[in-house]
Amino acid sequence: MKTPEYLIALLSLASLGACTSVTIDEYQNASTELGSNDRIVVLGRRHSAEYETEPDLISCVAKTISSNSSGVSVIPEKQFVDELYPWFEPRMAPMQPKRLAALIKEPKLKQKIDEFNLRYLVWIDGNTQTTNSAGSVGCAIGPGGGGCFGFGSWDEKSDYEASVWDYQKQSLVAKVSADAKGTSYMPALVVPIPLLARVQSNACKGLGSQLRDIFVSDPSGGAQE
Repeated sequence: MKTPEYLIALLSLASLGACTSVTIDEYQNASTELGSNDRIVVLGRRHSAEYETEPDLISCVAKTISSNSSGVSVIPEKQFVDELYPWFEPRMAPMQPKRLAALIKEPKLKQKIDEFNLRYLVWIDGNTQTTNSAGSVGCAIGPGGGGCFGFGSWDEKSDYEASVWDYQKQSLVAKVSADAKGTSYMPALVVPIPLLARVQSNACKGLGSQLRDIFVSDPSGGAQE
């Protein structure tokens, strides 16, 4: 029996899988200096009514920065925000370094931040969205059994920007942006086979790795391994 052409096409696509392209840009106007007790915190911007920077992305970036024996100590976002309530809630969080300078004039806030041994804040703004979808997958159950047939695809785009603030100097140190795009596929030959592009995951790895290099760079400009 000859295999239908559309089945051959779906099987071929399944063997190829999905892929993602990631573009990283960096701007740095000052060097970073981390003492043995200094720590950083990675925070997500959630001031927009249209979207929020996903907590799992923030956690992923924080883990990437502190991975590979980087020696960078990262304060968990939830712990930092909860213990400094309400100063870092969306409605009160500083949008610019000069606003941070104004906030820490509050003695109680400054004392709590100092207890964290905080040196740098990393603010991440952005999100991952589905930008386009096509095709469909239908499933049915009959007397002889059931199954799913069809083909669907969707495009995803991640767009994130990280701003690194020096807490001691209340100044902007660097900006890093990550732009990731990918297409996921769902061919279905009785059983759906998701081929996911992992757009957000790849954006996290690219953004986190670039930020880690900023914090572990040595005075000569080379990155410590």
